[in-house]
Order: sequence, then C-alpha cells, then structure tokens
Amino acid sequence: MTQQPFSRPGAIDLSALKRTPPPAAGGGASGSAGGGSGTGGGSTSAYSVAVDEANFQAVLEASMTAPVVLVFASPSQSPESAQLARDVATVADEYDGRFLAATIDVDAVPQIAQAMQIPQVPLMLVLLDGRPATQPIPGAAPIDDIRALFNQLAQQLTAQGITGRHQPNSFGAAGGAEVAEGEEPEVDPRYAPAQDALAAGDIDRAVAEYQKLVDGNPADHEAAAGLAMAKVLQRTQGVDLNAARAAAAANPDDVDAQTMVADLDMLGGHVEDAFARLVELVRRTSGKERDRAREHLIGLFGAVGNDDPRVLKGRQALASALF
Repeated sequence: MTQQPFSRPGAIDLSALKRTPPPAAGGGASGSAGGGSGTGGGSTSAYSVAVDEANFQAVLEASMTAPVVLVFASPSQSPESAQLARDVATVADEYDGRFLAATIDVDAVPQIAQAMQIPQVPLMLVLLDGRPATQPIPGAAPIDDIRALFNQLAQQLTAQGITGRHQPNSFGAAGGAEVAEGEEPEVDPRYAPAQDALAAGDIDRAVAEYQKLVDGNPADHEAAAGLAMAKVLQRTQGVDLNAARAAAAANPDDVDAQTMVADLDMLGGHVEDAFARLVELVRRTSGKERDRAREHLIGLFGAVGNDDPRVLKGRQALASALF
C-alpha cells in the first residue's frame, strides 16, 4: 500500500459533488443509509457509513470536523474490496472518532465514482475539509498495513494541530452527520497546548509543548511524532522553496542545504524523496557531516512513524549507506 501524508495546500475541491441531487423516490442504493459499511456485509462500527447520493454531501461536510476515509469498492469487479471496506471500518473504530470510514459501492452508486474520476477499485481516498488530503491509495491491503497508514495519519494530525473527532453513530437512518449545536469536538487534553500553538501559528511554542510531553513520557509515540513534525515546521519557517532547491543543487554535499530541501519535501508530501536525498548524502559524506545527515534522517523517520513501510525501507537504505 502506498501511504501518503496529509497535505492541505493544493487539494482538489470537490464542492461540485455536493450538488449531486438525491435519488428519486424508490431509487438509490440499497442498505446505504445505515451506520455500517454496506459493501460485503454489515458492520457494527461506530465510525463508518455506507455512502449514496443522498448522504454524500453530509459525508463531505463531516470531513470538516475530522478526516473521512473513502473506500471505493465493487463486489462484482473486486471481491477483495469488500474485505478492505470492512477492515478500514474496523481500524477507524480503533481511533475513537479521529476518522470516519465511508464506503462507496460503485456497483450501486456509480455516479459518485464517475464524478470523482476513480480509475480503479479498490481505492482509498482521505478527505479533510471537504477535499482530498492525500493522493489516492490504490489496491487492497492487509489490515496491518491499514493500521500503519492510520497511525501515520494520526501522528500527522497531531503535528498539524487537527483535533476534531467524529461523533459515534452520527450517521443514522436519515444519513445525517450533524453534531449537536454548540458542541465542541473532543480534544485530547495532553496535546491541547501544542495544538493550540500550532493553530495560532506559534511553532516555537508548539515545539516546546511537545518537548514537555516527550520529556515526561518518552514512550508517547504520538507526542514524539508531533515534536518531530513541529521541528520540521520550525526549520522551514520563511524559507523560499526555489532558493533552497537552487542552493542544494549547487552544493550537493552541503548538509544544511540538503537537509533543508529534505524538510521541504516532507512538508510537500514527497516523503520518499526526502529520505532518498539524505540517504545519498550519508553515502557521500563522512565524519561529523555524515553524523549530522544521519541524525536528521532519523528525525524525519520519527515524524512519519516507525511502522510506516517507507520508514522501514528508508532504514534499510540508511544501513546500506553506512555499512
């Protein structure tokens, strides 16, 4: 499975799909109004919904609160996609509202897949603020890979100060996703100071708050990931992307220039490019310069998450470069 980090800038606006009219009386997909994943069998997940034209707008609006993981499935074209939908619903349930799993049966409601130009099934797409927050994630995957993906996304949510949570079973028989008026999304109080700092644009304070959490509990992997990503944000404040890339191209062995572009690649979602750049820098350098490049790369591994397949691959490449 190809895993992608959250990236708000440059997302594709799906607002046109909100105007898709509901099906005529007596029409539409069967079994799509309930709170479970309707493809390939029922689900008792508190954080999943089967999507049709009638509730698709509500699903988009739910992504304004917290991410929605769309799963495009087709029992007729891809029997394994039904299992993917069930597994995504299972994993979403483990995060207590940080994600909503939304299954779109393209056999029953092909209009949505056509409007979104979905090239294949199965396929996953993460929505945030009504827009894609990752590149499409094609193909089926074992549930452990899905858990690794969700873990990475949860870490990046924390790092970016995205704190909203879906309400359990918020999609009832009417397909509504409304939260009670005046109700605030649930926020983990441990991370609130750091997240508030990020929301206010105070990156230095966010770093300090995450550092307190890590110092108090080194086993808090979510805080460690938040600290690592906040440090990336801190290092890249005010940096001109084009100037940074030009400096790195002109000075291929300059650790400062190369690590800066690696940080910028991380923020832009080019995780593998960032890792590859620093692995090659480690391979070319020696002594203190090599140590600096290696330590920077390890920090980026922590920002992505140690269970991420790209990190595992990056660690293997780093070991090869060192030895």
